[in-house]
Amino acid sequence: MIGYLEGPIQSLEPDRVIVLAGGVGYVVNIPLSTYYKLEGSKTAALQIHTHVREDALALFGFSTSDEKLAFEKLIAISGIGPRLAQVILSGIDVHELAAAVAKGDVRRLSSIPGVGKKTSERLCLELRDKLAFGATSESKSPLPVRTTTEDDAVSALVNLGYKHAIAEGAVKAARETLGDEVEFSRLLRSALSKLAR
Repeated sequence: MIGYLEGPIQSLEPDRVIVLAGGVGYVVNIPLSTYYKLEGSKTAALQIHTHVREDALALFGFSTSDEKLAFEKLIAISGIGPRLAQVILSGIDVHELAAAVAKGDVRRLSSIPGVGKKTSERLCLELRDKLAFGATSESKSPLPVRTTTEDDAVSALVNLGYKHAIAEGAVKAARETLGDEVEFSRLLRSALSKLAR
């Protein structure tokens, strides 16, 4: 069982990273929040959840222990698998998730792709007393970014479960708000923010 992984980054995409350790490249699935923190870095240090099924073994990595805890609480809920949990943590900050659950904010949770009203209600019911970390337990610092294109942002949103036309519209609206010279991370965050409204 792998619980922590550290090493050089071989490749990085919005939903996964390949980390080299001991001559082996580990494919690790990550939420967007972790992607933002890894972007521009040469090495990764990740809290790992090893998900084992009869036919597969998958690694899910997180930049903070709060994210890993939230992920493990999510997949303990009936009907929420690791892929949907990864999408949920990509669509909402872990501390915002805790706040939405505490307030019973079904509308905010339902704005995440793949999460309907019934799933949102179940999240509020089953996680209410289980996400107890504070909103400031992990400080947020400016993240290094690399320039990319609107197509990359649209692709990232589609990978998160949004329909292509909706993703394109959100990225276009974000580009109009931010201007032409904008980094990928900022463009993607802005598009996600517009989709959450």
